[in-house]
Amino acid sequence: MKPVVSAMQAWSCVVISVFAIVILSILGGLFQSNHHELVGGTDDPKDGQAVAGTVFTAVIVYAAFLVFCGLQGMLHLRENRRGAIALS
Repeated sequence: MKPVVSAMQAWSCVVISVFAIVILSILGGLFQSNHHELVGGTDDPKDGQAVAGTVFTAVIVYAAFLVFCGLQGMLHLRENRRGAIALS
């Protein structure tokens, strides 16, 4: 199987996805617990649970990106180990 994206794009996507998962998980947890800094103001959302659901959906999307890009990076590693000329 051949990689769809370049190695640099695949590993960049892995790093960005990991950071996004961590940051969004923290934000989702804060919204889920109705933290006063995020839902206490006049312009802030009233329903922290609904916002948390949306944020956790974004975490799932980034997890899918992480899996896809990680597999793409592994395909590049496997392709590089075989050498430039492959007989099979």
